[in-house]
Amino acid sequence: MAGPVHYELYIRKTAPAPWSLMLATEERKHAVDTAEEILKDKRAVAVRVTRETLDPDTMEFSSHTVLTRGVPEAPKKRLVNADEERSNCLGPQDLYAPHARELIGRVLEDWLGRNGITVFELLHRPDLVEKLEASGVELQHAIQKVVIPESQATGQASHELIRHYQKLVGQAMERVMSAGRKGTFPDLANRSLADVAEKLAGAPDRSFIMGGVIAGALAGARGVRPRLDRLMDLADRAPGEGAPRAMVMVAIEQILCEQLGARTNLSEILGPALDQGGSLAAVVRMVAPREIEMLIRHDPRMALLMPSVDGPAARLGARIEAGEYPILAASLARMVLRELMGQRRLRPADAPGEIDILRALAMSLTATAGRLLTLDEVQTAFTERSKSLVTADFVQAYVVPCETVLCEAEQLTRLCENVTGTANKRSAARWLAACVTSLRFESEMRLNGPTASRKLQILAQLNRSVKAAALSEHDTDQIMTSIGHVGGVVEAEARLTLQLARATAPVQQKLSALLRLAAGETAPLGPAADRAKAEAIKLFRAPDSRAALTAAPESLAPLKGLMKAAGLAA
Repeated sequence: MAGPVHYELYIRKTAPAPWSLMLATEERKHAVDTAEEILKDKRAVAVRVTRETLDPDTMEFSSHTVLTRGVPEAPKKRLVNADEERSNCLGPQDLYAPHARELIGRVLEDWLGRNGITVFELLHRPDLVEKLEASGVELQHAIQKVVIPESQATGQASHELIRHYQKLVGQAMERVMSAGRKGTFPDLANRSLADVAEKLAGAPDRSFIMGGVIAGALAGARGVRPRLDRLMDLADRAPGEGAPRAMVMVAIEQILCEQLGARTNLSEILGPALDQGGSLAAVVRMVAPREIEMLIRHDPRMALLMPSVDGPAARLGARIEAGEYPILAASLARMVLRELMGQRRLRPADAPGEIDILRALAMSLTATAGRLLTLDEVQTAFTERSKSLVTADFVQAYVVPCETVLCEAEQLTRLCENVTGTANKRSAARWLAACVTSLRFESEMRLNGPTASRKLQILAQLNRSVKAAALSEHDTDQIMTSIGHVGGVVEAEARLTLQLARATAPVQQKLSALLRLAAGETAPLGPAADRAKAEAIKLFRAPDSRAALTAAPESLAPLKGLMKAAGLAA
C-alpha cells in the first residue's frame, strides 16, 4: 500500500550546474505553477518536478518525474570500468589474431592496396615493416583510426591509448625486423619447403617462422593472379601429411583469405569481363565444384550461367574440392551471401538476365547447404535480394523489352516465381495484378493477336503459371479471377463454346474439346470454362449423344480424365 505523497521542485541555475532542491509541497499544482513561473522569469535554465511516494514497509521514497522543462542536461562523461582500462591488444602476439588483422587491414587499406600485399605478409616480412616505418604519417594515422573509436567506446584517454599502441606496434615491428636480421626465416631458394616444415615441427615459434617463410616466398610477385599461382606452387611443395603439412597449409590459407577477401582482387583472378553476378557465380563454382558439376549434369543450361574458372583459380578450386582450405571456402561463400544481401545489381544492364543468374546462384548455394552454409542463411540472403527485384526501378527495367501487355504479364509471372519471402511475393503479386486487371490487357486480348482459341490457350497457360508461382491464396485467386474474366470476354465474343457444341464433328471429338476448355487446359478457369462445362453437360444428356457413346463405350476411356478434371466425375 502506498504511503504519503509529496512533490519536490528542483532547478538548475546554469546549464552545467547540478540539480538543487527549491521547494517541497504536498500540492502538485503549486509545484508545477512555481516551476513554470521560475522558468518564465529566467531565474533558472531548467526545472524539474518529481512526485515522491513513501513506502511504509521500507520507509524509502520512490521518485517519479512529473515535469521537466528548460535546457537539457549535458551528457555525463562515461566512467571507465576497471575491466575496460586495459586495451584489447596487450602484446605483439595479439596483432596476429584474426580480428586484429582484419582491423589492421581496414586502417591500412590504402597502403596495402598500393603495395599489393596482405596484412599477413606485413606482419611477417621485414622489408615491408621497414617500408611502412619509413612511410611517415601512414602508421600514425592508422594508430589514430584505432584509438579514437576505442577511446569513445571505453572512455579511456586517447593520449594514453596512443602511447600504448605506439609501444605495441614498435615491439611488433622490432620483432619482425630482428627475425630478419638474425635470419630466422629460411630462404626457399636453397632449401625445400618440406624440409623447412619438418625441421620447424615442435619449435615454439613455428607458426611465426612459417608465416615469414611463406610471406617471403611471395616477394617479387606482382599482381593477384601470379601471387595466387605462387601460393599454389608452395602448396604443391608442402609435406605430404601430418603437422608439417598443416603448418604450411594454415599459413597459405590465411594469406588466401585476406587476398581473396578484396572485391578488386577477385575480379582480377576470375576475369575483369565478368559482371557482379558472373563473379559471384564463378566464386561459387570455385568453392563448390562438385555440387556445380552435379547441377550441370542435371540441367545443362546451368553451364551457360556458371562461368568456368581456369588458371590458378582452377588450381585453388581443385584443392578446395579435395577438402583443403575449409575456412577459405566458408569465407568466400559468406562473401557471396553478403554481396547478395547488398544493394549492388548483379546484372545492371540486363534485368531478365539478373533473374537467371539469381536463380542459378540460388540452386548452387542451396546445393552447398550443410557443408559451407546453412539453409536458413541461404534463404535469408535471397529474401533480402528479392526486395530489390520488386522495386519500381527494377520492374520497369524488367518489362521494358516487352512489346505487348501479355508479354509483360508473362514476365511478371516469372518474377513472382523467382522472388522469395512473403512480403516480396505480395509485392510481386501486386505488380502482376495491376497488369492483368488493366484495361490495356483486356483490350489487347480482345482486339489484337491470334485467333480466339489461341488466346484462350495463352491465358490458360498464364493461369497455370500463376498457380505455380506459390503466391498467397488471396493473390492467386485475385489474379486468376482477372485472367478468367478476360478469357470469358474473349470466348463470349468469339462464341467458341457454341461453335464447338454445334459443330458437325463426332460427339467424342466435341466432348473432348469442350472438356479441355472446362478443365482449364485450353481456356482459363472462369466464365469460359463454366460455359464449356455447361455445354458438355448438355451434350452428355442429349439422346443422340448418349446413343453414340453407348454404341462405342471404348470412346469414353480417353474422356474420363478430362471429366474428372472438369468436375464431372469423381
